[in-house]
Amino acid sequence: MARGDTSHPKLVLFALWLMVFSSSSQVIIVSPILPRIGEALCIPSEHLGWLITSYAVFLSLFALIIGPISDKYGRRVVLLLGCGSMAIALWLHGVAEGFVSLLVLRAAAGAAGGMLSGAAVSYVGDYFPYERRGWANGWVMSGIAVGQIIGIPLGILLADNFGFKSAFLMFAITMTITTVIVWLYVPQPDVARNTGKLSVGSAIAGYRELLGRPVVVAASATYFLMFFSIGLYVIYFPTWLEDTLFVSGSDIATLFLVGGIANVITGPMAGKLSDRTGRKPLIIISCIGMGLVMIVTPYFGTNLWVVYGLFGMAMIMMALRISPLQSLMTAIVEEQRRGALLSLAVAIGQVGIGIGGAVAGLTYVNFGFASNTFAGAIAIFAMALLVHKTLPEPVRKVDLGV
Repeated sequence: MARGDTSHPKLVLFALWLMVFSSSSQVIIVSPILPRIGEALCIPSEHLGWLITSYAVFLSLFALIIGPISDKYGRRVVLLLGCGSMAIALWLHGVAEGFVSLLVLRAAAGAAGGMLSGAAVSYVGDYFPYERRGWANGWVMSGIAVGQIIGIPLGILLADNFGFKSAFLMFAITMTITTVIVWLYVPQPDVARNTGKLSVGSAIAGYRELLGRPVVVAASATYFLMFFSIGLYVIYFPTWLEDTLFVSGSDIATLFLVGGIANVITGPMAGKLSDRTGRKPLIIISCIGMGLVMIVTPYFGTNLWVVYGLFGMAMIMMALRISPLQSLMTAIVEEQRRGALLSLAVAIGQVGIGIGGAVAGLTYVNFGFASNTFAGAIAIFAMALLVHKTLPEPVRKVDLGV
């Protein structure tokens, strides 16, 4: 727990968990309701993808902007600003009346997402001792999986019966609640802050200095490879199933439900285990396991039940990796630079998944899904090698408990 803090860590965890649940769900819900958005606002199919692109672009931009700000002014003010901005942007989705207005609102939501993307992990790094960060990150990031299990199906149901705006309004409610909880119960951890002058020039110089450190370059490359491989494997996975097994939309929804359940069970366990055994072994094992799952998918995924098992295993491998990696990332730079590092990693990860998705489209059309999975496996194996060779495992201390 942070020095001198008297708040309850589990209440802090709940606030961070609800923030991750709300912010991740409002992103994931866009893809399954894109046809409904197009019908309601008379948007041509070829323009719908810009709703996703605008979000990603502004998330990356504002992640880079907010990192140095959080290092100077603290994580709490960034959490409040990001949660409040996200809530307002989602409420305004209810009055969108055309493509341009919705595009602007998705960009606004992306900007808020950029404020929050590195803040949760940075806050965990500030608030919890290193020996408990895996446990904490595991619980916080399980909000993404719960969103898959509960938030997304409920959002689709609302969109089907009351229009697409109702799905965003549901997450506006949960994000508003999050903002109130952060305001009332989430303190500013007592950690060192960056006391230097804050300006555009100083922020750029700060990022340049970080990228001059070999360990930061390696960590950034790790994030790129991780998200690049996800883009290669996941984005065209439903399309491949529809083309080969002729599955329905409900089958795809069930697939992500199975993956979400596997993730929410594994994530907290993986984080807690990494606190005991170290981060790197779990990260490397998960990368190898994920690569093998990718390789066998197009050859063994001959019926839906096998596909459920393979996708569930893929989600387990992702869960084994994410909280240990995030916990490791919180310890490779000094605490007053933590926000900038994690924001840089998030931005690079967004670039990775964007490039992965673009490459996946080309390889899928020209060479089939097996080419996507092999390329994804090569990327994730490269990530395992990079983690093994370049990322240091901090010396573990006695478990301080919470």
